[in-house]
Amino acid sequence: MPKAFVLINVESGFEDNVLNQLKAIPGVEEAYFSYGVYDIITKVKANTMEQLKDMVTKHVRTLPKVRSTLTLIMMEG
Repeated sequence: MPKAFVLINVESGFEDNVLNQLKAIPGVEEAYFSYGVYDIITKVKANTMEQLKDMVTKHVRTLPKVRSTLTLIMMEG
């Protein structure tokens, strides 16, 4: 089951709104505020890589006030 961390930058003052919207997306396992380069860190999971890609591109990246994302695909060793 593919998993990824998505690091998200949002417009200033909208962190709470984006965090709450992220938590409502199916497949978002965890979402946290972060202090540093990125505003929010989210852990997402899907059944396939294609579904994971769709979740990030069609649901996470399109949320209002999301400025940029960086997706880190997790691989098992």
